[in-house]
Amino acid sequence: MKKMKALPHFLVAGTLLLGTACSSTNTGTGSSTGSSSGTTGGSSATSSSMSTSSDAGTGTGSMSGTSSAGTSGTSASGTGAGSTSATAGATGTAGASGATGADAAADPTAFMATFATMQDPVFLMNAASSNLLEIQAGRLAAQRATNVDVKRFGQMMVDHHTKATQQLQTVATPLSVQLPETLMPVHQAMLDRLTAKSGKDFDEEYMDLMEAAHKMDIAMFEVKSKRADQPAVQSFATKTLPMLRSHSTMASELEKKVD
Repeated sequence: MKKMKALPHFLVAGTLLLGTACSSTNTGTGSSTGSSSGTTGGSSATSSSMSTSSDAGTGTGSMSGTSSAGTSGTSASGTGAGSTSATAGATGTAGASGATGADAAADPTAFMATFATMQDPVFLMNAASSNLLEIQAGRLAAQRATNVDVKRFGQMMVDHHTKATQQLQTVATPLSVQLPETLMPVHQAMLDRLTAKSGKDFDEEYMDLMEAAHKMDIAMFEVKSKRADQPAVQSFATKTLPMLRSHSTMASELEKKVD
């Protein structure tokens, strides 16, 4: 009877040892599997640990207009916004068309949308850039136009807007406004389209440019002729308007002849 009782105890002990070994093996396998799963998928653990950051990032994205593309994407968007803001500071064209960066700055519709709230220094800078456009485009017309009247009109633009630039400088200097020596994006885009043309196409493009440029100028100068922070700016805008309107009328008549 004693031998019969010893057998169950031995079996129980063996069972316990086997259970312990299995438990140890299962635990190892579980850890390995979990580690492998975490390494392979890379999302479960990361998603869990980053859920708070992810939520915060999404909130920030919705406020700044940045998508949840990650840190590098946010950084790139931030750079783009910075470029747009910098351009807007010089041209007053920030994002009115929903575009960003150079696209917004070169959009005539976005540019004109800023006239009502344009500050005096920005107005003077844009007026200077417009004069540069008229002078540079006029020189091209005097050299490359096939129509004699277009050539003459181009030279007249050079003469008139060179004088207008000198008058503008007398207004800007006392106000400590540094006028640009290169074209702003909206004007550069217009000149770029012209330089790509030749022959009769050049004549048509130039006259179209003159109509568009003077339309923008008249709208901008009309705002400042009615309201400006500085009396000198308002006076300059008022005195310049008749010349711009005369140019616009001449451009429209000549444009019909070359089309």
